[in-house]
Amino acid sequence: METIRWRAYLLTAFAPAAWGTTYLVTERLLPPDRPLLSATLRALPTGLVLLAVTRRLPSREWWWRAFLLGLCNIGMFFPLLFLAAYRLPGGLASTLQATSPLAVMAFAALVIGERAGRIRLAAAGVGIAGVALLVLRSPGHLDTLGLLAAFGSVVVSALGFVLVKRWTPPVDMLTLVSWQLVAGGLVLLPVTLLVEGPPPHLDTPAVGGYLWLMTAGTGVAYWCWFTGLRAMPAGAVSLIGLINPVVGTGLGVIVAGEALGWTQAAGMVLVLGGVVAGQTSVSGERANRKISEERRHVSSRSGEMCGAA
Repeated sequence: METIRWRAYLLTAFAPAAWGTTYLVTERLLPPDRPLLSATLRALPTGLVLLAVTRRLPSREWWWRAFLLGLCNIGMFFPLLFLAAYRLPGGLASTLQATSPLAVMAFAALVIGERAGRIRLAAAGVGIAGVALLVLRSPGHLDTLGLLAAFGSVVVSALGFVLVKRWTPPVDMLTLVSWQLVAGGLVLLPVTLLVEGPPPHLDTPAVGGYLWLMTAGTGVAYWCWFTGLRAMPAGAVSLIGLINPVVGTGLGVIVAGEALGWTQAAGMVLVLGGVVAGQTSVSGERANRKISEERRHVSSRSGEMCGAA
């Protein structure tokens, strides 16, 4: 049972690890200043391929749910994320994204009645502090639109993640991901054409970058992420997302030759410590619930025996 649980953690962790490559891929390979194009290409082609594989459309009551999930997790999140990345310093944008666990915990408490607990809240705080040490730099003049986009991306994605927990999908996770990607991509397509115009000529590196983002960074990553959401508490899964900036920073050091000082190393330790502490608290909560249920069962059996006597 313990092995199965850790397999679920590792599967879920693939998603933020893949997402951690997005900044480097965007900077090195993709055409500049095309956030809507990048968002659309990440969503729509991937969703159509997955939909062709699964060959299943939503039932009547799931049309609007799939649209809402696709709007939150894809159609609004992707462009807001790219907009924040273009208009804010990378360190500040990443740090604001690291507040996602707190937003998920807040929505989980309001929407599905999932109480985070003090340990998990403290773990989220430790993880956010670690991200700040990893990436936060002096931002200078802050762009208001960029700040709104960053906070907006956190809010809409947190709501979407919790709604996945709230509504039990009648299909497998791959099908659910395909519905969301297609819905979000169809919303983005006309907006992209109106705002940014037709796509530019894409060279070989750009094509490779988009293929990576569409496959590992979107299709596979979202399947892993939502599979984890189905199996674990929303707040715990969101803490695993703090792996994202760790991977991003590591790639910056290894690939881009960025310096890694003691401050960044301490940040990595805090981020990983926050993730591990959050998962440990989940295990403790589950163990306590199991013990309580067993005690109630024993008490009930004892009462029945006394009554029979």
